[in-house]
Amino acid sequence: MNSEQDDKDGELLKDVLAGRTFTLADFIAKEGGDFLKGESPVPKLLQVKTELNLLIKENVSDSLGALKATLQDLVEENELQIAKNLDKPLMALVEMLESLINNTNLFYEFVKRVDIKWGQIYGKRPHFQSPGQPPHPDDDYTHESVRQKLDDFLTILKAQQ
Repeated sequence: MNSEQDDKDGELLKDVLAGRTFTLADFIAKEGGDFLKGESPVPKLLQVKTELNLLIKENVSDSLGALKATLQDLVEENELQIAKNLDKPLMALVEMLESLINNTNLFYEFVKRVDIKWGQIYGKRPHFQSPGQPPHPDDDYTHESVRQKLDDFLTILKAQQ
């Protein structure tokens, strides 16, 4: 034990012996300064998710915002995968994006989610592109445009690894 701790313990003992009512709040106030010394009070998983969401915000080309928002939802939904890669969060994001791009059904479902998000943001009925069909002329999030934006984002992420 160090002398600083001994001094604190001595003060505590004096308070108790003096008949003063000692509360939990008093203890926390006295000991709280050392509790998180050198540690961030923000959990590591939350820090990593925030960093990934910032990467999405800053590096995904999406002026309408629905793709970015849907990607950020994806980060929230995949906490377990991110938690397994806390020391390499970019790898978790790359894996998520590659699984979307490489699985046709997941990809089409993801584009549909982006369209739904666009409808929620702008209060309009979204246009859904069916697989193998041409997109609606007013559809801002076609299969091809979303794939291109995801590919571009993957290129950026891989360059940062």
